[in-house]
Amino acid sequence: MFFRKMKIPFLLLFFAAVFLSSCSKYQQVLRSDDTGKKYAMADSLYNRGKYKKALVLMENIVPAYRGKPQAERLMFMYANTFYVLEDFYLAGYQFERFETSYPKSDSVEVASFRSARSYFQLSPVYTLDQKDTYTALEKLQTFVNRYPNTEYREEANSMVSELRGKLEKKDFEVAAQYLRISDYKAAIEGFDNFISDHPGSTLRKNAFYGRMEAAYLLATRSIPSLVNERLLKAKGYYNAFLKYYKNSDLMQDAAKMALDIDQRLAQETPNSIK
Repeated sequence: MFFRKMKIPFLLLFFAAVFLSSCSKYQQVLRSDDTGKKYAMADSLYNRGKYKKALVLMENIVPAYRGKPQAERLMFMYANTFYVLEDFYLAGYQFERFETSYPKSDSVEVASFRSARSYFQLSPVYTLDQKDTYTALEKLQTFVNRYPNTEYREEANSMVSELRGKLEKKDFEVAAQYLRISDYKAAIEGFDNFISDHPGSTLRKNAFYGRMEAAYLLATRSIPSLVNERLLKAKGYYNAFLKYYKNSDLMQDAAKMALDIDQRLAQETPNSIK
């Protein structure tokens, strides 16, 4: 009974001693000037998934290994550690450096993809500034062009599609916001630009309708001398909507606006509320 009671505390002490010894060895290597030992331990920790500890050691020795045979592997591990730890700013940057420094490396394709994917991860929600989204699109397109037969092609194309969808939504919401705040000229221009810039968008129907609605509201709120001209322009936007989306769920509302436009044009004395 006594020995059984002693067994668990003994094991705890044993593992505690092993842990402390391991920590002590890590600290000793970290404090030493031996770059070889630091490299070996960083490599061992990296392979065992101890990325944060490995990173501290790698940061100590990266400058010392530039130009040496081990540098290629070290620089890939260094970049990939940031990637695994989801520090995507540094991962994207370090993978780019790896590509530039080792263009003939067996790992350069993976580095290029993970660099592009890092920028994809940095792309914010569509309501925010899309600088990182444009960077990610550029990186992904460059990757696909450079490696057309890559195993990552499907994933890369999927990311490109998602990023483009985000930019489409951003552009559409800008135009829609102008419509909501009654800046009808800006709304018309915004929807016009959207239609030109995003020909395959699922929001294209809404952009055609929004452009017509903005033109209709601008016309009906104009001074008398401008009403007819603007009503005719709104009717032209209706015809464009009708050409492509006559069977859409927005057709009924569009037809109501078109009927009112025709009635106002027939009166020859447009009503002004401005």
